Amino acid sequence: MKMVSWNVNGLRACVKKGFLDYFEEVDADIFCVQETKLQEGQIDLQLDGYHQYWNYALKKGYSGTAVFTKEQPLSVKYGVGEMAAEDEGRILTLEFSEFYLVNVYSPNAQRDLARLPFRLDWEDEMHAYLTVLDKVKPVILCGDMNVAHEEIDIRNVKSNIGNSGFTFEERGKMSALLEAGFIDTYRHFHPEQEGSYTWWSYMSKVRERNIGWRIDYFLASSKLKPLLKDATIHPHVLGSDHCPILLELEW
Repeated sequence: MKMVSWNVNGLRACVKKGFLDYFEEVDADIFCVQETKLQEGQIDLQLDGYHQYWNYALKKGYSGTAVFTKEQPLSVKYGVGEMAAEDEGRILTLEFSEFYLVNVYSPNAQRDLARLPFRLDWEDEMHAYLTVLDKVKPVILCGDMNVAHEEIDIRNVKSNIGNSGFTFEERGKMSALLEAGFIDTYRHFHPEQEGSYTWWSYMSKVRERNIGWRIDYFLASSKLKPLLKDATIHPHVLGSDHCPILLELEW
């Protein structure tokens, strides 16, 4: 089974920049996107062989998630509780026979950290939600989680300590989730690989110089560890300020 996650930073714009070419080339069983930035009826994707599930934000041109899957899920859930910003379209949960897939676009704490308290409440509720799901069947969590977990996951460490996405609080929430029984699948296969990033600023030459952050993840329940085959990052794929990430499992 092959899964892809990609923050497309505006799906309509990404489609104009080669999204469908990559979609067809990678031929994933499940393809998750974040930051779709559209409302129902604003795009007509012809994805033969895929079921489409969308969680739109109420605010136009903002946030939003979607999952395209070859296998029809047993159930689909939109959002989680009150603190998980259901009106921002940030969470989609698909239940399959062997596992839950949770696609997320975690809120940004903002440059001045004005939204950090909300972000930390989000993390706590997500942690509780994932723990409950994991007791029923294994969970695969993917998406733009808006945090560089360790120093190896960011190019300029010293200048970013305490900044949004690299606060000790946000990094601590990620650590707590991993300690609760989830695996950072990329680090599982590439524990010491430096320069592995999934997001780059649009500032001139930043991506060419690989001055980036790894803030997009596939996390998997530890129960799935024997089934993990590979986890990769596709920085060569353009069309967004993020690049796609891929997880392969042997069922």
